[in-house]
Amino acid sequence: MHELALPLLIGLIAVALAFDFLNGLHDAANSIATVVATRLLSPVQAVLFAAVFNFAAYFLTIAFPALHAVAETIGKGLVDKDVVTPAVIFGALGGAMFWNVLTWLKGIPSSSSHALIGGLIGAGVAHAGLTGIHWGGLNKTLLAIVLSPTLGMFLAMLVMLASSWLLMRASARGAERSFRALHLVSSAAYSLSHGLNDAQKTMGIITVLLYSTGHLTGDFHVPHWVAISCYVAIALGTMTGGWKIIETMGSRITKLSQHQGFSASLAGSVVLFSASALGIPVSTTHTITGAIIGAGTARRASAVRWGVAQNVVMAWIITIPASALVGAGFYWLTRLF
Repeated sequence: MHELALPLLIGLIAVALAFDFLNGLHDAANSIATVVATRLLSPVQAVLFAAVFNFAAYFLTIAFPALHAVAETIGKGLVDKDVVTPAVIFGALGGAMFWNVLTWLKGIPSSSSHALIGGLIGAGVAHAGLTGIHWGGLNKTLLAIVLSPTLGMFLAMLVMLASSWLLMRASARGAERSFRALHLVSSAAYSLSHGLNDAQKTMGIITVLLYSTGHLTGDFHVPHWVAISCYVAIALGTMTGGWKIIETMGSRITKLSQHQGFSASLAGSVVLFSASALGIPVSTTHTITGAIIGAGTARRASAVRWGVAQNVVMAWIITIPASALVGAGFYWLTRLF
């Protein structure tokens, strides 16, 4: 157990909730890019819509407590919970928030999830060396970097194909009306799955902080007040929105129709709900970007602006190592003082 004065503990929890807020702001594009790009909802309506369903994930976890498996992966599945210190948590949050702010200012849809994972790994290695890493959990997460956008892309193409076949006898006006309604439902499902997976990452950080300072006894579990605080923080962040990233996600990668928006949102929500059930902290940004590319490719490959997509992929590749280095730097900063 590591002693930490109560004001410092409260301050560190506040920093974690600030990261959760920033996560919602940074990843607002994940939830609303398709409905904004297709003009299904206005930007203001879209962020309020997404924020409501981000928070609604809290009620889903009350009904199904097992869905909090992602928080356990972050809290004890990447770095050994017994070697985590408040300094490691500070380093993890510092690395993640630095990278999120940088990519937000540049309008780059990088992954808040992987920024947090990178910061945690970097600070953990700086503190305890490679022996403190749970390689099984890390390898599972790294594998998801590749699988989540790939599955999102192929699922979106499959949904495009299946829905086109089902509505092939419908009139153009009837099909458009159907896809507008379906797109709204699939966007709600995606926002719900986004809140479910992403809010848990901050829950895991706060929970392991409480464990390391002796404020959590018994089995490793997410306290109720931690869960609701994280869902509120990410919902408020989503309401603030990240407009530069929304533009990149919603229009610069490919021009979307209601049909494509529905297909991308549905495919992304299937991947995220599955990952949450398995306790895998996937990137919601990676997932929806892959799904948008899949929906665009289903129309024709030339509909996707591959140069923009390539820049997005490059940001993904460097996110974990960059945030890990910064996380280690923030950890060493605490050693100086």
